[in-house]
Amino acid sequence: MRVLAPYLALYKRHKWLLSLGVVLAIVTLLASIGLLTLSGWFLSASAVVGFAGAYSFNYMLPAAGVRGAAIIRTAGRYFERLVSHDATFRVLQHLRVFTFSKLLPLSPAGLARFRQGELLNRVVADVDTLDHLYLRVISPLIGALVVIVVVTFGLSFLDVTLALTLGGIMLLTLLVLPPLFYRAGKPTGESLTQLRGEYRQQLTSWLHGQAELTIFGASHRYRELMEQTELNWHEAQRRQSELTALSQAVMLLIGAAAIIAMLWMAAGGVGDNSQPGALIALFVFCALAAFEALAPVTGAFQHLGQVMASAARVTELTSQSPEVTFPQAHSDVAEHISLTLKDVSFSYPQQAQPALNAINLQVNAGEHVAILGRTGCGKSTLLQLLTRAWDPQQGELLLNDQPIAALNEPTLRRSVSVVPQRVHLFSATLRDNLLLASPSASDKQLSAALTRVGLEKLLEDAGLNSWLGEGGRQLSGGELRRLAIARALLHDAPLMLLDEPTEGLDATTESQILDLLADVMQGKTVLMVTHRLRGLARFNQIIVMDNGQIIEQGNHAELLARQGRYYQFRQRL
Repeated sequence: MRVLAPYLALYKRHKWLLSLGVVLAIVTLLASIGLLTLSGWFLSASAVVGFAGAYSFNYMLPAAGVRGAAIIRTAGRYFERLVSHDATFRVLQHLRVFTFSKLLPLSPAGLARFRQGELLNRVVADVDTLDHLYLRVISPLIGALVVIVVVTFGLSFLDVTLALTLGGIMLLTLLVLPPLFYRAGKPTGESLTQLRGEYRQQLTSWLHGQAELTIFGASHRYRELMEQTELNWHEAQRRQSELTALSQAVMLLIGAAAIIAMLWMAAGGVGDNSQPGALIALFVFCALAAFEALAPVTGAFQHLGQVMASAARVTELTSQSPEVTFPQAHSDVAEHISLTLKDVSFSYPQQAQPALNAINLQVNAGEHVAILGRTGCGKSTLLQLLTRAWDPQQGELLLNDQPIAALNEPTLRRSVSVVPQRVHLFSATLRDNLLLASPSASDKQLSAALTRVGLEKLLEDAGLNSWLGEGGRQLSGGELRRLAIARALLHDAPLMLLDEPTEGLDATTESQILDLLADVMQGKTVLMVTHRLRGLARFNQIIVMDNGQIIEQGNHAELLARQGRYYQFRQRL
């Protein structure tokens, strides 16, 4: 139960709305019990007095009570559902924001061990499962407790023994059955949570890698694995359904036994009345209605195992400490940035081979540096250290002779524009995706940035309101790359980090983009990772990396004269 404590604390944020939902649920339950109890007594009493009592029997007041209880039950049920679900959705909204705010500082170090599908499942499905905590556990449990107290107290005015008997049976049922079915349903609930995560992870991987699986003939084998996981998931759902049916059957059995007990005991007299007559129906129908209030409780605790398993999976994410922390002190963004790396070494977790090994580099303000090297030599890692996605294990990384770790996060983000290798687009409009780089930019500025990178055709039809879809699926690789460059232009930071900005572009477009970058990068400090050798003569420095080290460094003419690795690259072209 301790794993639920942080999430129960989040409910305090909407405690008044949640409390109102519980009160409305209790009012609805009491109105339902009152309706059935009063109706049973009214019909029985009317039958007992018969036609002779038509003028002496007061049928107006009970009839009004029946109508009033029916109206209260209908209205109470409507507003209880309205308020409870609204409160639950608000809690889930807050929980999603809370979870995401905990995840964001962990990226990428704290999330590297989670696959994309697994991470998505925890953030979405497991968080959604936590809504059961209020709707299926807290609210029904509090409602059942109040019903037991009110029913016992109300019936005690007629017969204390009968009232305590019914109340005792209900309380014993509430104390015994929920823990019993929680124990029985916990393994199934945990299995359901695990299998759901496995299946969705496998499905996500299959959808993303369908082309590769088909090419290498592994699609059928992977599909069989998915089907086996799905069958296991269905089997767990079947076991949970059987347990739910069993809990309902046991509850019906206990309720029937309580009704028979009330019928037998009331038949011998109610209070001082040895001829109870219609009061027998009152106790019988009250017991019947009261046990309906207990029906959801056993099923609620059966799902508690699934809720706790989901809470543990979410907590595993949110309880991690960030690998990279930022100071709170505010600092101004410099107009020009120089960059110094002194003996910088870095290794990824659980990797024996260092990604960077004793890197030394000096980049003056306004200099343009191209970084070459084969795949996996540490080029992109070097750029990631400059954005503090990771911190080096050794060495110093300075911006304007100040440790990069001394800059607070807003200052660092405003100082750096990044064109990443993998461009992330959200399922939103073109405008929304561009405003991420510059929230205050006008539509005119957004359109101008798109035009500068050759994406003016995206402004046709719906223009900036065009819906890009998940990951910008309707865009080509080159268009995604140019859209990332447009973002960098809008961000307009003094330090630009470009990770293969012309990859996927044809020769003509590549030349246009390089000309554009040469124009907008004037006065800015630039580091560009590339495998393409076009336009490198414009750069002040060119460094060649291999095995995490800088093996050559100089300008275009110097490196050609040395006839080293850079010269060999040029000769191959």
